[in-house]
Amino acid sequence: MNFQPLGKRVLVKRTEETKTTASGIIIPDNAKEKPLVGEVVAVSKEVQDISKKDKIIFTKYGGTEIKLDDKEYLVLNLDDILGILK
Repeated sequence: MNFQPLGKRVLVKRTEETKTTASGIIIPDNAKEKPLVGEVVAVSKEVQDISKKDKIIFTKYGGTEIKLDDKEYLVLNLDDILGILK
């Protein structure tokens, strides 16, 4: 399924975090916070500074979670994106 964000929005897939600490302690899923880093999957035509496959950092409570083809994504407003990881 194709999804084209409208307005100044991007579609993001969260980047999975490691499930163990550096000392080898396993962190259960319910104790982890959702990652604030993701990969851009789709960009609206109004967004100029961000492109597909960019790794971004976004605000903790920003965006709307959606499911497409049984995968979870986040639709973010441009204002919720803090920066691009290079």
